Amino acid sequence: MTGAPLYRLRAVGGTRWPGGHRILVMRSHLPAVDDAVMDPAPALYMIRINGHLGATVLSAFPALAPRHHGAHTVLTGLLDRSALYGVLAEIEALGLDLLEVRHLIQDTELLEPGDSRTP
Repeated sequence: MTGAPLYRLRAVGGTRWPGGHRILVMRSHLPAVDDAVMDPAPALYMIRINGHLGATVLSAFPALAPRHHGAHTVLTGLLDRSALYGVLAEIEALGLDLLEVRHLIQDTELLEPGDSRTP
């Protein structure tokens, strides 16, 4: 088959290939909506896991303070977004039963449901 190509690219800018074809390229990338936004600062999280975790399993979470509450283990600590995802991945990898993840905004949220203390 000889003759003119079946299609021609409209030149917007780019590199000329042998044979005179041009490759379309953007001169710059368009900025994303959140291009200049960084991850938020670390925040206080409370993570509730079913069962009492022993010292060996708790050693997988050095940045979190553990405490037993009823039949559950509660881990609390400051985590940025990537650290939170890392902790959740570790919980999954260990096969633990995750019950709750709570982003704590105020100190009063540290109180457990049914706790008789007043803020």
